[in-house]
Amino acid sequence: MHSDNSALFNSKILEKYATSGPRYTSYPTALEFKDSFTDRQFRKAALLAVNPDLAIYIHVPFCHSLCYYCGCNKVITRNRDKISKYVHYLRKEISLRAALFKNHQIVQIHFGGGTPGMLSLTEIKDILWGICNDYKVRCNPEISIEIDPRETSEAYIQGLAELGVNRISMGVQDTNPQVQIAINRVQDTDMVKRLCRVSRASGVGSVNLDLIYGLPFQNLATFEQTLEDVLAIDPQRISLFNYAHLPQKFPAQRKIKDHWLPTGEHKLALMRLAVTTLTRAGYVMIGIDHFAKPDDELALALKARRLGRNFQGYSSIQHADLLGFGVSAISSVCHIYSQNLKHTADYYRQLDEQQHAIERGLVQSEEDQLRGFVIRALMTNLYVSFSEVEELFEIDFKSHFAQELQTLSTFADDGLLSIQEKQILVHECARLLVRNICMVFDQYLPQHQTAQRFSKVL
Repeated sequence: MHSDNSALFNSKILEKYATSGPRYTSYPTALEFKDSFTDRQFRKAALLAVNPDLAIYIHVPFCHSLCYYCGCNKVITRNRDKISKYVHYLRKEISLRAALFKNHQIVQIHFGGGTPGMLSLTEIKDILWGICNDYKVRCNPEISIEIDPRETSEAYIQGLAELGVNRISMGVQDTNPQVQIAINRVQDTDMVKRLCRVSRASGVGSVNLDLIYGLPFQNLATFEQTLEDVLAIDPQRISLFNYAHLPQKFPAQRKIKDHWLPTGEHKLALMRLAVTTLTRAGYVMIGIDHFAKPDDELALALKARRLGRNFQGYSSIQHADLLGFGVSAISSVCHIYSQNLKHTADYYRQLDEQQHAIERGLVQSEEDQLRGFVIRALMTNLYVSFSEVEELFEIDFKSHFAQELQTLSTFADDGLLSIQEKQILVHECARLLVRNICMVFDQYLPQHQTAQRFSKVL
């Protein structure tokens, strides 16, 4: 728990470093992926991969209705035939990749989206059966799914638990009726509470609730009530996301009028309220946007400096390759990134014709791997050990990053980090600005800074 959250919200410092930047779920970021990347390069990387642990991500793009704030790759439908067809092709893609990963074991399976909870229990069972049949799966792997409480029954939750799902994430965003109407996501808080209670009773080990600050019509009084509502539900984890209003990029956000949104100052006040309320309630702040109870795996991983980060955010598993299935899904295997086609029709056609769904990707250079390691260490555990980097990459850290260390001196002068003899240590008061610190090590950033390609840091 933070002993003094006021240090996080020094207005002069936050104003000085107010900018946009990557969230660094990868380095290089997805903006650097190239259409010239090939399935042959993916296969080569899979055969070279020495990491035995493999996480699987399954993207389900379907949603029952459109949430106006959403920037995800999604398809609005209630057509069961469309969903069944998609599951058929998911099973096909999963099976096609299996031969490349015979030496791996599955440690984590995550259903994301979209709304994966739109899949029937039978469809989820079929997908899990396919994974268990085609791959080696660790005993009791972490299996998580994102659900929409508006479209979920207590029986469905019980069925998920029987299938081995041990983590569930529910989107709450805000409990205020006016805010819910403005974002087209009206839901009953008591219903969320019931589903969480059933989850725990069914043996699901962890429930996460998503919140968003910066939504239309939010103010300190209404958001304080939202936080009270969420704390009364008592989830194991809470995600607190910054609403990025980019209507030019996400057409649905045009339904949200600019004058409905809190100002930058009010938005920061909402965040401060959330951080203070949650940490006072006993939650540990994980990274830049997650909170967990002290006995949660994320909090324990942070304490032990073994927190991981991938395209799904923070993870208690520090080192694992990632294999993504479904439209737009991203994989990270050995030293490559690949991303699937984004439209279902293209996805189906290419799986039939070419036996893979890759659209673009990237082969990391040695410099990419080095800088990615440094950025990941900063994003997760707030420090970088010079000797660890030097041993892994056979460089002299201070010589290789002489310019970056000089640039970081500005952060040091502001009391945000220490450049010590053997490490860079980010201070707790700079947790909200760790993306800014990571940007110093990003060689690709200058070419994107003139355009609004990233979300605001705060």
